[in-house]
Amino acid sequence: MLAEKKAVLVLSDGSIFFGKGFGATERRVGEIVFTTNMTGYEESLTDPSYAGQILVSTYPLIGNYGMQPDWCESSQMQVEGYAVRELCSGPRHANSTATLGKRMEDAGIPGIWGIDTRFLVRLIRNSGVMPACLSVCEKQEDQQELLSMARELDYSKINFVEKVSVGEAKSYGKGGKKVVLIDYGVKMGIVRELAKRGLEVVVVPFSTSAEEMLAFSPDGILASNGPGDPALLTKESNELRKLFGKLPIFGICLGNQLLGQAAGAKTYKLKFGHRGGNHPVLDVKAAKVTITTQNHGFAVDEKTLPSEFEVTHRNLIDGTVEGMQHKELPVFAVQYHPEANPGPCDSKYLFDKFVSML
Repeated sequence: MLAEKKAVLVLSDGSIFFGKGFGATERRVGEIVFTTNMTGYEESLTDPSYAGQILVSTYPLIGNYGMQPDWCESSQMQVEGYAVRELCSGPRHANSTATLGKRMEDAGIPGIWGIDTRFLVRLIRNSGVMPACLSVCEKQEDQQELLSMARELDYSKINFVEKVSVGEAKSYGKGGKKVVLIDYGVKMGIVRELAKRGLEVVVVPFSTSAEEMLAFSPDGILASNGPGDPALLTKESNELRKLFGKLPIFGICLGNQLLGQAAGAKTYKLKFGHRGGNHPVLDVKAAKVTITTQNHGFAVDEKTLPSEFEVTHRNLIDGTVEGMQHKELPVFAVQYHPEANPGPCDSKYLFDKFVSML
């Protein structure tokens, strides 16, 4: 049986959800977003792209197979909070080492369950993502105080990348070819996919200059995924621009947005973003549709993309840019996650494409 804790979720528009608490007895403020993944909550909760956000799962049954460190995408929980419909207290999986609630408690992350997540997701879809405050408490909370805390948050003004990036360079794998991976909030699944292909992967901090990257004598550059507003990272975009034409560059998610900015394009915030493992994307040239894993709240503005770049992939739900490439230089990027943790593996061929360019 789950121990009874009180929990309340207050959105900046004044909406209030009362539920049962799990995880840590804490107050946390974050931008509230939702994911449509049916499985893979451990990957999502440890994905650095969710830094600064309170995550809502549309799938109602969460925690059923517990937690296992090898399934995680980073060394710690990255979300500010977690909201689910039904929480499982007795998971069944041979490799599970702890319940979801215990792991969140150890990480200091609060959670709320027993709320109408379908209503909450429809609210986010209609009104857009917004700040929220989640509190797991022993007694009744001051709702007005929680509302004030939520309204004080301006997600787009916080540089979350500097909070999640590595502090110094780290190497993974061994091979004849070497790739410098810029860590804007990288998922370890990306590192593993590169290492599987016989590459040495040097993961460097987000603030590494182009000259410092080239000093590693790499055969290619990968710009990773990560959290937050790309407009805050103009310096990082400028460093990427210096690498154009020097060696192959592959961008994923935030890396796609930063390459767009490096090319001179603008980025903008989506109403409620794309998060989940069931997003259809059209490969424009191949006339082929793949189902993709996504986790982003910003996109490249196609109208501002310079003529030397072309759109290669397009979202079939809202038409947004899901991929682009330089018409002459070996520079390409996608807005979704080809490592697909969690999600379908349709797009792992993009890593092979990158390797073939080295």
